[in-house]
Amino acid sequence: MPQNSLSLYPKPIKFGTDGWRGVLGDDFTVDNLKTVSIAAAQELHYRSKKDRKKQIIVGYDRRFLAKEMAEVVASAIRGCGLQPLMSDQPVPTPACSLAALQLNCLGALIVTASHNPPEWLGLKIKGPEGGSVDESFTESVQRRLLVGGITAPIKARNKLFNCRSNHLNTIKEKFDIKNIISTLKDLKLKIFVDPMHGSASNCISDLFGEEGKGLIHEIRTNEDPLFGGNPPEPVEKYLSAIIQKVCECSSANEKVMGLIFDGDGDRLAAVDEFGRYCSTQLLMPLLIDHMAKSKKEKGCVIKTVSCCDLMSSIATNYGLEVLEKPVGFKYIAKEFAVRDVLIGGEESGGIGFGGHIPERDGIYTALVILEAIAQDKTLLGAKLNSLQEKFGSVNYERMDLKLANSKFKEKIEYELINNPPTQIGNYIIREISLIDGVKLRIDDNFWIMFRFSGTEPLLRIYCEAPDKNEIKKSLLWAEEYILNIQNHE
Repeated sequence: MPQNSLSLYPKPIKFGTDGWRGVLGDDFTVDNLKTVSIAAAQELHYRSKKDRKKQIIVGYDRRFLAKEMAEVVASAIRGCGLQPLMSDQPVPTPACSLAALQLNCLGALIVTASHNPPEWLGLKIKGPEGGSVDESFTESVQRRLLVGGITAPIKARNKLFNCRSNHLNTIKEKFDIKNIISTLKDLKLKIFVDPMHGSASNCISDLFGEEGKGLIHEIRTNEDPLFGGNPPEPVEKYLSAIIQKVCECSSANEKVMGLIFDGDGDRLAAVDEFGRYCSTQLLMPLLIDHMAKSKKEKGCVIKTVSCCDLMSSIATNYGLEVLEKPVGFKYIAKEFAVRDVLIGGEESGGIGFGGHIPERDGIYTALVILEAIAQDKTLLGAKLNSLQEKFGSVNYERMDLKLANSKFKEKIEYELINNPPTQIGNYIIREISLIDGVKLRIDDNFWIMFRFSGTEPLLRIYCEAPDKNEIKKSLLWAEEYILNIQNHE
């Protein structure tokens, strides 16, 4: 059977780390979307407070058929006796989360597959406070799907609103953008922005307006449902265009950097003036330092289990509490409701702030990064190098192994949990964490972690080590270890 062939039989609807996703035309169909949307809308209504409007925000990204699928979602919401309030254009996911909070709605349903390959589509569910719903919510939706119901979608003209402008205007109010522009121009900085053809296109340009001309240079802003041939994920292997532009400018002695957003604008990565790719592992330590030292802000720091130890080192230096959570921003968002949070972040580029919404927001994160650069009048790479000289370096990589079928997943998972290794090469494993997947710790800043993707047939292997050579050896050991499990009968 061809490896990428479509299934001939119905697949169960299963929620991952952030909503439900599937291959368009295979498991993501109009019928399945109607069913999930009805169950999600009913659950949002069931859990709502009496004073909430009976409205649900509906958004969508730039993927193939995303707008048409959003119309299906809106019809399903009307069938539940509720009112859809729909974005008038493709919009970053955090714009919908913010609107749900500001407009006192029941929540938001967004048609997006985030960073997944072009053939995927999905539905994200956001609660009334603007954050991702937790597992208890999606479990209730799953039960509603099993029970079924007689609710029928209702077609009608949708009430539209400018969700995008609402989001950008709110961000404008929280930053001194004129000062940021003036300072960055004084530095003679050139900023390339790559939205990867996604719904964050031109958001930074619009935030900076006419004054930002000559400072902001956006690439890949046109709508392309194939995203240039790669998934719209801000990881280094898909960013050759912007890295090349940054390196060319740097070679010409220009001061330059890059900002990159994923397909639905809730996650971000950067490229510094040296052409170095900067993931959350580098950016979040900078953000913690900026907010705690320069802005004198307080609150706990929340990181997912796959994030580097440098985040903890810097937070502890400023006397901040650090919490470690499973992968998935919904686990971070949950903490926003019960404690003061300074910042929360996950390895894949999603970062949220206590002074904003309990949600990842790539656009907001970009403004905090630029604010930090303007505050110290120091370029991104120089700031990152200074932090690592003080608190320790970050050497981190992730490797994804594609799994042939679910049998291998079950076999690997069983062995990792029930018969974990006691050493990696010549190193003794000091501690094993099962917060999410299996994390084998050798020492501070030295660990390897195995975790299955919640949306794709992948085993993700994460590694932080003292240097790149140790990372290479550790990942090679991990790959051989997994292959031995698969091949052992």
